[in-house]
Amino acid sequence: MWTYAASPKRPEMRLLPYGDAAVLVDCKTLTEALGWRDALAAAAVEGVEELVPAARTVLVRLRPETARAAKRSIAALRPPQVSDREEGMHREAEREPVTISVSYDGPDLDEVGDLTGLGADGVVAAHIEAMWRVAFCGFAPGFGYLVGGDECLQVPRRREPRARVPAGAVGLAGEFSGVYPRESPGGWQLIGRTDAVLWDTERKPSALLRPGVPVRFRPL
Repeated sequence: MWTYAASPKRPEMRLLPYGDAAVLVDCKTLTEALGWRDALAAAAVEGVEELVPAARTVLVRLRPETARAAKRSIAALRPPQVSDREEGMHREAEREPVTISVSYDGPDLDEVGDLTGLGADGVVAAHIEAMWRVAFCGFAPGFGYLVGGDECLQVPRRREPRARVPAGAVGLAGEFSGVYPRESPGGWQLIGRTDAVLWDTERKPSALLRPGVPVRFRPL
């Protein structure tokens, strides 16, 4: 294990072994994990096959035949500075965003309006004005955890999850927004719905939303 000392601009990070052909970048916050994902992508280390970001980690999958050298190269990297992170976000924002059309008629829209003090119309306005970004994927194939919304949209999950949330439901939970790719249980606050296909095995790539992709919502 390698550990880099923390500083105001260079937070602590641990690089952990993860089998013979992978390493795990262990961070303290989502912001740090996103910064490391951007830094590793920009470094283009020889032998890196895949970056798998999560809420506090980035899994770096390596080609077995070059894993040893790749691990040394990754260990030589340093945590990204705040300015590096901001530059990476700017580059991502310049990419063509995925646009998702939404009918803002979710069963929790009025409650979210009350929780935030914005009212239903204010919630919709804040949701469509934000440039969201896929931080990481999980929960179900095609489900992207989106960040970048106004802090005023941060609301808790429902006290009692729903047994069935329909495919295409658009929700909020904590600092995230997301779209359910298929019917499933779920506890997010539902503010709308979309007909966008989030996961299609006949499409390349299958996931519409992938880590790093910018996302815009627009009302129907």
